[in-house]
Amino acid sequence: MRIRRILAAVIATAALTGLGLTGTASAITTTATTATPASLTPGECEQGGGTVDRSHTSAAGLPTCKGGKFNGQDVD
Repeated sequence: MRIRRILAAVIATAALTGLGLTGTASAITTTATTATPASLTPGECEQGGGTVDRSHTSAAGLPTCKGGKFNGQDVD
C-alpha cells in the first residue's frame, strides 16, 4: 500500500513538472517570434533572407532590408 502512494506521488510530480516545462517553452517561443528589433545590421538582414536596399531609404533616411523576414525594416 505504501509503495502505491509513493509511486502515485512520483507520477503526479513528473506530470506537473512536464506541464510546467511545456508552458514555459511556449511562452518563450511566443515572445521570441513577436520581438523585432528597431533597426537591423546588414548581417541580420542578410541572415533573415534579405538584401540591403540602399536605393530605397526609410523616413529616417536609412537604407531598408528588401525581402526575407525583415522586409521593409531599417538597416543601420
